[in-house]
Amino acid sequence: MKKTAVGVDGSDASREALRWAIENASEGDLVRAVYVWQLFRGPRPDVVPVSELQRVRPEADRFINEVVDAVTAGLDGPLPRIERVSYYGHPGRWLVDLSDEVDLLVVGSRGLGGFKGLLLGSVGSYVVHHAHCPVVVVPAGPTDDGPAG
Repeated sequence: MKKTAVGVDGSDASREALRWAIENASEGDLVRAVYVWQLFRGPRPDVVPVSELQRVRPEADRFINEVVDAVTAGLDGPLPRIERVSYYGHPGRWLVDLSDEVDLLVVGSRGLGGFKGLLLGSVGSYVVHHAHCPVVVVPAGPTDDGPAG
């Protein structure tokens, strides 16, 4: 059984990455859709009350479920087992940590960051340089508003 982790943030590129991972997995394989979220709170974003994390966690879980459901709705045939997880923290660090547990890590070419002209976003770049397993970077499809071509 091959294990694949996919970074998902809801962007077109991350949806394409999830679709690619599912379509390139076999029925017995595991695809782990990973959403890593953060709360930004003033000068110390690493200090967040547990009560606030508990309040937001159901929204994060609902988000990853909605994204996976939307991506898999249009796919035919047998699907691999899909695990949906959400974590709080730095997306790149979580994905790199997870790269110890999987055979393949898949990310989109760029996510929801503000620099649309970049071919590879900051999380993708971090993962490519630090992962402990092979990484696939999937470009966004033609509906993305990034550079063509």
